[in-house]
Amino acid sequence: MRLLKYGSTGPAVQLLQLALVRAGYGPLDTDGLFGRATQSALQRFQRSMGLNPDGIMGPLSHRAILPWYLGYILHRVQPGDTIFSLARHYGSSQDAVLLANPEAEPLMLMPGQELVIPFSFPVVPTDISFFSALVGYCVRGLAARYPFIATGEIGKSVMGRPIWRLSLGTGRNRVLYNASHHANEWICTPLLLKFTEELALAFASGGRIFSQSAAELMDYASIYIVPAVNPDGIDLATGELQSGEFYQAARRIAADYPVYPFPQGWKANIRGVDPNLQYPAGWEQAKEIKFGQGIVSPAPADYVGSSPLSAPEARAMYDYTLALDPSLILAYHTQGEVIYWKYLDFEPPNSRNIAGTFAAVSGYAVEDTPYASGYAGYKDWFIQDFDRPGYTVEAGLGQNPLPISQFDSIYRDNLGILTMAALVT
Repeated sequence: MRLLKYGSTGPAVQLLQLALVRAGYGPLDTDGLFGRATQSALQRFQRSMGLNPDGIMGPLSHRAILPWYLGYILHRVQPGDTIFSLARHYGSSQDAVLLANPEAEPLMLMPGQELVIPFSFPVVPTDISFFSALVGYCVRGLAARYPFIATGEIGKSVMGRPIWRLSLGTGRNRVLYNASHHANEWICTPLLLKFTEELALAFASGGRIFSQSAAELMDYASIYIVPAVNPDGIDLATGELQSGEFYQAARRIAADYPVYPFPQGWKANIRGVDPNLQYPAGWEQAKEIKFGQGIVSPAPADYVGSSPLSAPEARAMYDYTLALDPSLILAYHTQGEVIYWKYLDFEPPNSRNIAGTFAAVSGYAVEDTPYASGYAGYKDWFIQDFDRPGYTVEAGLGQNPLPISQFDSIYRDNLGILTMAALVT
């Protein structure tokens, strides 16, 4: 995390503001502007933690506020502690504490034992901009609250950021969802993370999601999720990456293509390669199309790269998909409220019927991919090489990047797709 102080801006400031509100030091606007109100709230938090109240978010303050980023706190058991008293003290519930600590004996807590105590608020925020560190906090927070969620990395980005994965469910039907191949389509990242959280909560509580039994869904399917394929690009597009060698190189790239506003128009990885034009499915055709449009060098969008899979983000998705061998994939993008289901003349068995199911539960249209975007994408490669249903879902309406104010409607429209995709094959 970068140092934050008066005058700082960006998604990390939004997260700090949200964490201060979560910790009881609001009210604050999560506007991403570190002003006097944020400084005062941080100073009050620092005093309560016995820190120097300098109003600067440095390493010690970051460590202190980290639980309100993650959604849980680690508590070392003291004599006399009980599950009930700890839940009451931290504003949690006994069920949440027991769920997060499956090895704990509730009537035999041992002094010195460390327990995960979930807070009462959701882990995944849906009203602030995302960035790579926040993705990591969400992954860690979800895994701590719901130990049946498995997490890890499928690879690293150009800048060495982890490309996170999560999975839940024990069924034989393996499905793989991914989001944010394109940086300024980052609103799809919290979409997948919120779905993960709501499914996990429904399963833990014996509930339902989109009218489906969560327990039955998790018994039938195993759902694998890569919420942010392009973490470097997300940091640039949302304004979290503001300086340094990679930022300056991106500025130089953008200067050659002024039609794309910088940085919010950035779709590519940090080196100016479009990860969703990197797959070995008509890559030469994609190159011909994009070069014909004048995208002949690293660019904020639509540069195919020097060869297929030369971008580490695309390579990671390719290798992970091969290893997983899923029965169906969803690739989330924005915008248009449309579902693309074909690649050229490839029509995997039942894929058109499944697309119709998705349309029925979302209100989205089912269409063929436009010619200019119809090659070298992740969905294209999956359909070509696996002959199984693969879909690009273009969520929301408007001009990218879509505002976070659209999140609730996007989530509502796509919950049925995310649920039914695990059940239809």
